[in-house]
Amino acid sequence: MPKQDKLDMRYLRMARIWAENSYCKRRQVGALLVKNKMIISDGYNGTPTGFENDCETPENTSKSYVLHAEANAISKVAKSHNSSDGSTLYVTASPCIECAKLIIQSGIKRVVYAEEYRITDGLDLLRRAGIELVYMPIDEQPKE
Repeated sequence: MPKQDKLDMRYLRMARIWAENSYCKRRQVGALLVKNKMIISDGYNGTPTGFENDCETPENTSKSYVLHAEANAISKVAKSHNSSDGSTLYVTASPCIECAKLIIQSGIKRVVYAEEYRITDGLDLLRRAGIELVYMPIDEQPKE
C-alpha cells in the first residue's frame, strides 16, 4: 500500500475520533486540516462558540446555525498564524455546497472523505474547481 494511502487512512480515522466531540445527536462529523504532515486545524459539527450545545430542534432537525466540521476547521485556522493554502482536508462526510465554497476559497488542494452524502453538489463544485477528491470508506479500510 502506498505511503500516502496509509497517511490518508490514519488522518481520516483521527477525524472520525475527533467527530466524537460533537454534541449533535443526528450525525457527528469531524475534520482535520493537514499541511506538510502536520495537523494545522481541527473541527467538528456544532453550534457557534457561546451557544447552547443542542444541535437539533424539538422536531429533530438541525438548527440553522449549526456549523459544519469543515467550516469550524477552516475558521479555526483563519484565527491562527497558519495558512490552509495547499493543505489537505480530512472529513468524515463529503462536504456540502457551502463548505465546498469555503474549501475552494481557503486554498485547500485535496479533500479526503469517508462517507458520501446523498446530495453531491459540494463534491461537484470541488471537482469543477480542480480540487483532488479521495473517497476512502472507513469501514472498508484495512488495518495496517
